[in-house]
Amino acid sequence: MSTFKAPKGTYDLIPPDSAKYLAVREAIAAPLRSSGYGYIETPGFENVELFARGVGESTDIVTKEMYTLRTKGGDDLALRPEGTASVLRAALEANLHKAGNLPVKLWYAGSYYRYERPQKGRYRHFSQVGAEAIGAEDPALDAELIILADQAYRSLGLSDFRILLNSLGDKECRPVYRAALQEFLRGLDLDEDTRRRVDINPLRVLDDKRESVQAQLTGAPLLRDYLCDACKAYHEEVRELIGAAGVAFEDDAKLVRGLDYYTRTTFEFVHDGLGSQSAVGGGGRYDGLSEMIGGPALPSVGWALGVDRTVLALEAEGIELAIPDATSVYAVPLGEEARRLLFAKVTELRKVGVAADFAYGGKGLKAAMKSANRSGARYALVLGERDIAEGVVQLKDMESGEQSAVGLKEIVAELEARLG
Repeated sequence: MSTFKAPKGTYDLIPPDSAKYLAVREAIAAPLRSSGYGYIETPGFENVELFARGVGESTDIVTKEMYTLRTKGGDDLALRPEGTASVLRAALEANLHKAGNLPVKLWYAGSYYRYERPQKGRYRHFSQVGAEAIGAEDPALDAELIILADQAYRSLGLSDFRILLNSLGDKECRPVYRAALQEFLRGLDLDEDTRRRVDINPLRVLDDKRESVQAQLTGAPLLRDYLCDACKAYHEEVRELIGAAGVAFEDDAKLVRGLDYYTRTTFEFVHDGLGSQSAVGGGGRYDGLSEMIGGPALPSVGWALGVDRTVLALEAEGIELAIPDATSVYAVPLGEEARRLLFAKVTELRKVGVAADFAYGGKGLKAAMKSANRSGARYALVLGERDIAEGVVQLKDMESGEQSAVGLKEIVAELEARLG
């Protein structure tokens, strides 16, 4: 038993379960790759100020949940708590927005870190796949991203998820709503921290999950009643485009999400089989974020989908993904000469794309065949001294139990044909 364990609130991805996570990442990324999104990867840590400015100094993420450190050189860094600010920073630094082809469409996958109270579906280290469309203000982009996420979930077989949709307005209409909301909230019985939040960012109060707060929000002014004509028209076009694509959604006037940079379109994907941690992903438009972090005006939209939460959603619906076996052929040598010859055949099989493994460690026939069974291989290759003398290898079908001799020189082509 090791002295060390994974830190509290984290987890290890271990075979065979790790294959589900890889399959989910692939399924989410697939529609993005076929829609013009290129892959981007950013460092696991960034300057603290990037998140303070971008995510918002009043958010729980910045005030309570970021893992921060000071380097020996005196730099203040933070493990990334979300992906959008990092991706936009990288795009600006590389001048992707100046290449003359807007929007810049990017997708990414990776681990993110937040210091939160660990519970099922909420970890301190978690995995996401995200997508960002940078540099264009177009309702069709917002709709595209929502449709692609819906497509990804449905390709996995999920059906019990809902899409919640709202508009947060823009710099023209939100200040009027903000003032009305602040007036309402200041009349409530709130604790000191929440009252401070009313002054800094009152929309965060709407996102408060405590029942004591939610019970007082009945009758709170709704942003949809304060939207300017331009925001109303924009939001209505997003709704029409999503509906025309056959994607069902629900209007949620209280949906604000937990980040300060969202404007206009905001959305969340929730799964009712996950209990209190029902959100499996979400996103929205963030037209002012580039300017917040020192870049030019670049209206943008994006989302992030939780791989961990999606796996839990699959389990809640009882969905087993069709994951190919890690090993198709398992080689069992009996003797040193057989070991040399079969190892060469395993290498040949791998070169032509056949997943093959080998009985390492000089195992006897009985132990090696047990390993072959545990590997999930469809076929076993057994080679002994008599087989070598005859120039053949024994090919055993692990499902039917049938065994036949195949020429050593023909075995690679034979297995290619059998495995398709």
